[in-house]
Amino acid sequence: MRARHKPWADEYLNKNKDIIEPEPKQFKGNWKSLFESEKPIHLEIGTGKGQFIVGMAKQYPEINFIGLEVVKSIIVSAVEKVKETDIHNVRLLNENAENLSELFAEGEIDTLYLNFSDPWPKNRHEKRRLTFPAFLEQYKAIMKKSGQIILKTDNRGLFEYSLTSFSKFGFVLEDVTLDLHAEDDPNNIKTEYEEKFSAKGLPIYRCVAKLKS
Repeated sequence: MRARHKPWADEYLNKNKDIIEPEPKQFKGNWKSLFESEKPIHLEIGTGKGQFIVGMAKQYPEINFIGLEVVKSIIVSAVEKVKETDIHNVRLLNENAENLSELFAEGEIDTLYLNFSDPWPKNRHEKRRLTFPAFLEQYKAIMKKSGQIILKTDNRGLFEYSLTSFSKFGFVLEDVTLDLHAEDDPNNIKTEYEEKFSAKGLPIYRCVAKLKS
């Protein structure tokens, strides 16, 4: 996701430490202490401007949500969305997904969301895809044994790659759909990209990959 550079981003994030945690590594293994109550923790990798995670937090107050976004000029928009609402079950991290094992302890995450991740279509960039085995290894380490990954994308190539990657890694595939919006699920929270692509008539692919218990 590209965004214009915002020179004021650092200052803005520093002023909103109640929403975006500046030193996340200190909470490894104890993320529940950062929220008002102990609840299951769901993690979104690539939060973008925050539409999905804010919508989910509103719809599911019984869950605590953590959103991870590496680009400061983008995550400031997510912080703004959280501030505009009266929700207290969201925390944001300006971190890279490559560092998950430094941020979360074993079995700390119940559900992980991958929404419209960069497909990195060229073969030489395969290792950058968020469903490459090296990433799946990190996900497996931080997720509960009954945990699940929910993936949504508009990119057929990434979707097919991910299905294969999940299967080879030992995940069980459930709820695989090639046209999510054809089902008109009222509980589906859309991301900004999802609205953009579906408005163009493009199908949205979705799957749930569960760890084998």
